[in-house]
Amino acid sequence: MSEMNKRLPMVEQDEWLHPVEEEINLRHRLFRERLDDIESRCGSIVDYANGYRYFGWQYDDTLAGWWFREWLPEAEDVFIFGDFNNWQRTQLRLDKGGDGVWSIFLPDAMYADRLTHGSLYKIHVHGRNGWHDRIPAYATRVVQDEATKNFTAQFWIPQPFDWSGDDFDIARNTPLLIYETHVGMAQEREGVGTYAEFEKKILPIVRRDGYNAIQIMAVAEHPYYGSFGYHVSSFFAPSSRFGTPEELKSLVRKAHSMGIAVIMDLVHAHYVKNLNEGINELDGSPHLYSKEGEAGYQKYWDSKLFDYGKREVQHFLLSNVKYWLDEFRFDGFRFDGVTSMIYHHHGYVDFDCRERFFDEGVNRDALVYLSLANTLVHSFRPSAVTIAEDVSGMPGMCRTTADGGIGFDYRLGMAIPDFWIKLLEDIPDEDWSIDEMWSVMTNRLPAVKTVAYAESHDQALVGDKTIAFRLMDKEMYHSMNRESQNIVVERGMALHKMIRLMTISTGGEAYLNFMGNEFGHPEWIDFPREGNGWSYAHARRQWSLSDNGFLRYSQLGDFDKAMLRLVKRHKVLSDGYPYLWQTDRDNKTLVFSHKGLLFVFNWHPQTSLPDYVAQVPWAGKYVMELSTDEKRFGGFEREKVGTEHFSFSETDADGTVRHYIRIYNTSRTATVFRWKR
Repeated sequence: MSEMNKRLPMVEQDEWLHPVEEEINLRHRLFRERLDDIESRCGSIVDYANGYRYFGWQYDDTLAGWWFREWLPEAEDVFIFGDFNNWQRTQLRLDKGGDGVWSIFLPDAMYADRLTHGSLYKIHVHGRNGWHDRIPAYATRVVQDEATKNFTAQFWIPQPFDWSGDDFDIARNTPLLIYETHVGMAQEREGVGTYAEFEKKILPIVRRDGYNAIQIMAVAEHPYYGSFGYHVSSFFAPSSRFGTPEELKSLVRKAHSMGIAVIMDLVHAHYVKNLNEGINELDGSPHLYSKEGEAGYQKYWDSKLFDYGKREVQHFLLSNVKYWLDEFRFDGFRFDGVTSMIYHHHGYVDFDCRERFFDEGVNRDALVYLSLANTLVHSFRPSAVTIAEDVSGMPGMCRTTADGGIGFDYRLGMAIPDFWIKLLEDIPDEDWSIDEMWSVMTNRLPAVKTVAYAESHDQALVGDKTIAFRLMDKEMYHSMNRESQNIVVERGMALHKMIRLMTISTGGEAYLNFMGNEFGHPEWIDFPREGNGWSYAHARRQWSLSDNGFLRYSQLGDFDKAMLRLVKRHKVLSDGYPYLWQTDRDNKTLVFSHKGLLFVFNWHPQTSLPDYVAQVPWAGKYVMELSTDEKRFGGFEREKVGTEHFSFSETDADGTVRHYIRIYNTSRTATVFRWKR
C-alpha cells in the first residue's frame, strides 16, 4: 500500500472497522483540513484559542484605556451600560466591525475613577427579537442580586494571582483515583458551600482518603442551582455562588500543593436557553451559537445545542477550553454529554450494529470539534487529561487524532454502574451471573483507557438511589450502629465493599467515586426547590457520619481507604487486564490475578467453603493481605489477614502443570492474596 493510501492505524489494527474505512477517513480529513486552516492563519491551535484575550474587557497600554468587544453579527445596535455611567442604557454605543464584532474604547482619562474593579455592567442589544439587557458571552464574573435574583456581569480586574511555586504535573498521579465533587454541597451545614470552605475542609479529606484527583462539577456559572451546573449560562465565569475567581484559583493551587490534580467537569454539550442570563439569541437572531429551529434544541434536556460547524462557535468553545487551563490551571477535563454532542439523535437509540456509529445520525461537526479540543488541550499542556462521557462506545474515542481517533485519554465506563443497578434492582442474589459480571467489568479494548466507577453523582440524585441506599434503604436510618444486628445491613455492608473492590480491580485504568458514596452516605441529593420548601437539608454531605466511630459508615470509609492503598501500592491499575483463573458458577466464585495479587470473590449469599481449592498463577506462598470480611470493616473476620497459604501442583493429562491453594472461601467476601516466591 502506498504512503498516500496508507490506512489510519485505528483502521489497520481493527478489522471490524474495515467496512467503514471511508467514513473514518472522511472524518479524519475534515479534522485535518480544519486544523491545517487554523495553523496556516494563526500558527498554532494554541494561538488561535485566544478569544478570552480579545473579547470582553481588554486593557490597551498604548491608548491608556479599556476596550470592550463582543461578537454580535446580526445585532442592529449595541450599547454598554452599568453603575459606571449611572445605568444609562443608550449613552455608550458600540461600533460594529466587518466581522460582526462590536467594540467600544473607554479611556482612563474619562473612566478611570468610574470603571473600577467590581463595577457592574450589561450590554443593551437591539436585534430582531427586540431590545434586551444581556450579559456578554465572554464575561468572566457574573453575580446575582440577592433581592431581585437577577444576574449581572461584573468588571473583574484583580491583582495578578500568585502561582509561584506551582509546578504540579498530573502525569505524576498514576493511577488516577478521582474524587467527584460539587463545591456547593460539599459542606455539612445547610447552605451553599464555598471555594474557601472546600479548600480548608474537603481537600484534607480527599488526601486522607487516598484519592489523588478531584473532579469538580458546576464550575461555570449557571442560573439554576438545581441543574447541578449542567445548564451553563456564562462559560468564562466561575460560579459566584461559591466565591470569587481568585478563591477558585487558591483552591486549585492548594490542591496542587497537596499532590491532588484538579479536573473540571466541562459542559460543551449544550447551554441554558434563558435569554436573561445566557447566550441564547444574544445578537437577536435564533442562530448565533446554535442552528435555527429543532436542530438547535436538545428536547431531552430543554436546552440549546451548539452549532459545532460554525467557525465562530468553534473559536468560542476552544477559547473556553484554553481559558480554564491557562487562567485556573485545571489539569484536564471530563467532557460532559459527549454522546449527545456526537449524534443528531443524542444517543436515544439502540447501538446494536456498526452502522449506528457511522450513519447519518452522527454529527461530524461535533467529532471535528472534539478532535480540535483534544488537540488544543494536549498541545497547550501535554500531560493534561481528557475524559469522555460517552455511553455509546463510539470507535476511536480514545485513539489519538494521528491514529484517526478523537483524541481523548479516557472514557467513562458507564456500563459498569448500569450493571450494578440492574443486579441490585432486578435480580435476586442467588441468580447473579458471575460470567456476565466478568464480561461487563472487562469489556474494553486494550487501547481504550477506562475510568471505572460503581456509581457517580447520577445515582445519588433524588429519583435514583446510591448503591448503599439500594442495599439498605430505610435500615440505614436506625440500624447503622456498630452494636446493632440487622440482616439487611449486614448484606448491604458486605456487597457495598465487594462491588467497589470488583470495580476498581477489574474495570479500568482509573477509578472514580462521588463524594460521600465511599462511606455509604445515607441520603440522596435534593437541591432547594419549590417542592421541598427551598431546603438545603439534602444538598450537603454529612461527613460527621463517617467520622463517628460508633456508626458503620466509618467502617465502609475505612475499607475504601485500605482498598485505594492496596491498588496504589501494587500498581494494580497499570497492569492492563486482570487474568481469570477460575469461574465457579455453583459457588458463585471468581478467582483472578492482577499485578502480583490474587483476588477471590465469593458472591454466594450463604455458601462458605473450608479447604476451597483455588487455582493460582504461580507456585509459592500466598499471604492474605486484604478482606472485605475484616472486623475493622464491619465484617465477621472468618479468616485473619496475614494467614499464609502454600501452593501445591497438579499435572494435567497433557503435561500442563497447574498450581493451587486451599483457602476458607467465605460467603459474600472478597479476599486479596499477595504472592511471595
